[in-house]
Amino acid sequence: MSNSQAASAVATLDASTLLADGAEFSGLSPQNIVSRALLYSRRPLLSTNFRPRAAALLHLVTRIVPDIPVVWVDSGYNTPATYEFAEAVTARLKLNLRVYTPLVSSARRHAIYGGVPGLDDPRHTVFTQEVKLEPFERALRELAPDVWFTGIRAEQTDFRKTLGVVSKGPFGTTRVAPFFALSGLDLEDYLYEHDLPDNDDYFDPTKVLDRRECGLQNLGAGI
Repeated sequence: MSNSQAASAVATLDASTLLADGAEFSGLSPQNIVSRALLYSRRPLLSTNFRPRAAALLHLVTRIVPDIPVVWVDSGYNTPATYEFAEAVTARLKLNLRVYTPLVSSARRHAIYGGVPGLDDPRHTVFTQEVKLEPFERALRELAPDVWFTGIRAEQTDFRKTLGVVSKGPFGTTRVAPFFALSGLDLEDYLYEHDLPDNDDYFDPTKVLDRRECGLQNLGAGI
């Protein structure tokens, strides 16, 4: 390939062609997935919830793109340990952290509605929309990313297993999951190898159950 042909090929890479080329990412290492996906991106974004083993993806991506916007939806219901972990990891990795919060504070919500509704309560769907989905949608509208790096893995839920390394995300994004094929043990090994901290005291009131979807990863199907 000539220099002009190579330049033309690079110029045609964008998030839409990333989705079309998604099958080519299977079998690549997480680092190569990130590096290759960035060739298609002008406005990448990384999301986190500071859950157990979250430091692995934060470390992987920010080693390659140190200033990438990192979106955290802080529902207001995180454990004290999670807030401490978020502060420590943000300082250590020098994250370009963008925190998005619900329009109604947890204290106000508790006073008016009586706290977090149970999974069998019809109000739980509205609760999830207000404390997690709406803030994340707001982040996507404001930051307008083309590629969204996420920590989802195939083994987590049946729905996530169907997505693959590259899939359609919400608001015109292309979702990229560098750790899609890895296990929880693989991530623990990554943390150990790079001497990264972890957070074992985590709770998500919108999911409650580990293998339950909160709706964040389902956004791409409907928006």
